[in-house]
Amino acid sequence: MMNKKILIGFITLCVGIFGSCKRMLDEEIRSQVSDEYISTPEGFEDGVRAAYSTLRTFHANEMGMTLTVFGTDTYTMGSDGSYKFINEYTSQFDPRVDFVGNLWNDLYIGINTCNTVIDRSADVEGLPEEQKNVRTSELMFLRAYYYFTLVQQFGAVHLTTTGTTEATTEASRTPVAEVYQLIEDDLRTAIANLPDTQNDYGRATKPAAEHLLARVLLTRASSEAAQDSDYADAAALAEQVINNYNFRLLDDFASVFEQGTGERSEEVIWAVQYTRNAITNGANADADGTGNAAHRYFLMEYDILPGMNRNVTDGQPWKRFMPTDYTLEILFEDRVNDTRYKKSFKDVFYCSRPGTYNVNNKQVTYQLGDTAVWLPGYQLDPEVRASKNFLVIEPSNYTQRLYPTLTKFLDPERPDMNYEQGSRDFLAFRLAETCLIAAEAFMYSGNMDKAVEYINMVRARAAYNGLDEAEDETHRQAMLIDASQLTIDFILEERGRELLGEQLRWYDLVRTHQLVDRVQQYNPDGGNNIREHHVLRPIPQDQIDRTEGGTSSFPQNPGYN
Repeated sequence: MMNKKILIGFITLCVGIFGSCKRMLDEEIRSQVSDEYISTPEGFEDGVRAAYSTLRTFHANEMGMTLTVFGTDTYTMGSDGSYKFINEYTSQFDPRVDFVGNLWNDLYIGINTCNTVIDRSADVEGLPEEQKNVRTSELMFLRAYYYFTLVQQFGAVHLTTTGTTEATTEASRTPVAEVYQLIEDDLRTAIANLPDTQNDYGRATKPAAEHLLARVLLTRASSEAAQDSDYADAAALAEQVINNYNFRLLDDFASVFEQGTGERSEEVIWAVQYTRNAITNGANADADGTGNAAHRYFLMEYDILPGMNRNVTDGQPWKRFMPTDYTLEILFEDRVNDTRYKKSFKDVFYCSRPGTYNVNNKQVTYQLGDTAVWLPGYQLDPEVRASKNFLVIEPSNYTQRLYPTLTKFLDPERPDMNYEQGSRDFLAFRLAETCLIAAEAFMYSGNMDKAVEYINMVRARAAYNGLDEAEDETHRQAMLIDASQLTIDFILEERGRELLGEQLRWYDLVRTHQLVDRVQQYNPDGGNNIREHHVLRPIPQDQIDRTEGGTSSFPQNPGYN
């Protein structure tokens, strides 16, 4: 496998071919390729593949996680990392922050790739028209996704649908409504032309486009660009994805995140592809070049504890994101009926460093594989705690170094404990989220029966089962709600439980106009500083500086300087 690049003027397109496993983009070097190459069937296909590489610049790396997980009600900062100020909303979070600039530039590179290849599509000869339409629709799907990410993060942004092959200093901020209109138009074209499934796993499909448009319309519905039909249309699209294809909620919540089988399950609508190939696994240096790196960020510092050392199974404890008390005590308060606390967090660490240690004021000898650390998730009676022959970390002992570890992204299949290039696919769209989109959209459309039906699908799956039939039914019934209980706050809590850490929470709080209130109430590190202007990120200073006319042509978002 080699690395392929297409250079068009000042544009760099990282492209490749799908491997025999039909999993993701394998890349080889191709430099100084002319416009004529893009107009050939091979070049056109390479260009389409290139457009997918931008996905790996903001999914499952520190930049993407920091700008979507940090600074919310569900996660605050662990002990390590250089971007705590983003969670704290201090004045250090300004237009010169590299994550802001990198996100902006990476997304526009992806958009320009899409535009350039779409521009050349009419000139491509020797490719069946149906295939060309499918590939062009993939590009429209990707362009819509990239613009959707930009408009959520920054508000009004520069809008262009033609490829740029040389440097330009002309740019302006297009109104949010126009950006959303392009996103909707692109996705409706994609829905009309994309197939239900693709031979190459990871390509955009019709249900993926329907899911994304449902999410877009749900977001637009509460924005300045809202249209009267947004909630009804979002509900209809989500329901199509739920009912018209072969997707289903897996029986077990934990199975969704099983490495390998969970990555390509009947619940996954569309995923961002990663691989064990270190050359292709990072889109660029700004994205860490480390594949799916999410396995590092949610871990506590287990490796300094008695009987433990850093190991592949338990992961690299970078201690970036720590769950808030709200997450642990309110979202996951019900641990009798709801399995998701148990199946989202690691509560036991097994000895990886045998020896004799002083634990609970007594000498304890651990053998490899013995229980070394237990996080029960609640306070024990002192006598019970003292009786344990392993370290017990109760909620009163949680610190920025010691806290429950989210297990969704752990990657024990890395070849060694220091290997950074995680290979798990990132589950960008899954059916549980579609059900929650449907529930919210139907609620706001006035159809409470359907709203309750879809949220209860997610909740019923999370119920304890496998005990005995009567007890299973008791747990299931306890998880079901009725229309009197369904509010936007309840939906936000359900999304928090189901989608924790999946790069959605900041967007959810912004679109429901609850970011400021919830951070003030539940995030002790961000609550004192957050203000209304923090619902948007600062426009990168480089963008303003390189635009002719500066701030008069490309004004900064309010509150930043």
